[in-house]
Amino acid sequence: MTDPSLSNVIVVLDEPQNLVNIAGVIRAMKNMGLSRLRVVKPAEWDPWRITGIAHRSEELVENTDHFLSLEAALEDCVMVLGTSARPREAQRNYDWARAWAPRLLKRAAQGPVALLFGREDRGLSNQALDLCDGVAIIPTDSDYSSLNLAQACLILAYEIFLSAQGEAPELPRGKRYTGPASRGEMEHMFQALEEGMERVDFFSARTPESVMRVIRTLLSRAEPDRQEAGLMAALGFEVRNQVDRLTHDGSRSDGGEEETGPPDHGLD
Repeated sequence: MTDPSLSNVIVVLDEPQNLVNIAGVIRAMKNMGLSRLRVVKPAEWDPWRITGIAHRSEELVENTDHFLSLEAALEDCVMVLGTSARPREAQRNYDWARAWAPRLLKRAAQGPVALLFGREDRGLSNQALDLCDGVAIIPTDSDYSSLNLAQACLILAYEIFLSAQGEAPELPRGKRYTGPASRGEMEHMFQALEEGMERVDFFSARTPESVMRVIRTLLSRAEPDRQEAGLMAALGFEVRNQVDRLTHDGSRSDGGEEETGPPDHGLD
């Protein structure tokens, strides 16, 4: 479940210069569940154009707060996290964006917190950084360290979003996902594979127990669902049955009697 403290995380843009970048920030906020934006003296502001770029963001744009000074925009915040692409002369409380995320959320449980971004051409001024409790650094290639405003916002918002989940959100599953294989289904699969390998003399120069231990480790790591485990079992049994049929056909050609083969364990 998403941490309700996300509602106390405010993105603050100090003198943004490009409307497209503002729209990119809003898209990033929408992606990561942030809903509060404050802008300080933007060079341009056109809600119609912004929502044309950041679709379905009308409510966030309408509720954006405008300020004439950065101090006023941050006045009620219990924590302010600045951003910078490079170290400055003055010593700051630098740390990686990922490390800041849980600390920021902890403070967000007590009141509004701000993610502060400077203007695109020069970032945050030293005076703006003086208003920050810490500075988040996003590791990049040292030869090209500067991030686009929307990129920086998305990365920070992503780290905060993940931290707010408490654990990584569940990944999407295919429509045919049948749920995890049970212990019994896993053992059925291993038995089928072992019988198939035995029929083709795979263990002639190998110890069955050692080989199967590797197979068990490998397939258990894959965490197959019920259908996948069934398919692997069908593969093993089909190898076994094919070898048995060939053997029985050879026996009949030699005048031997046909034997009843083991049941065919295929997929439903």
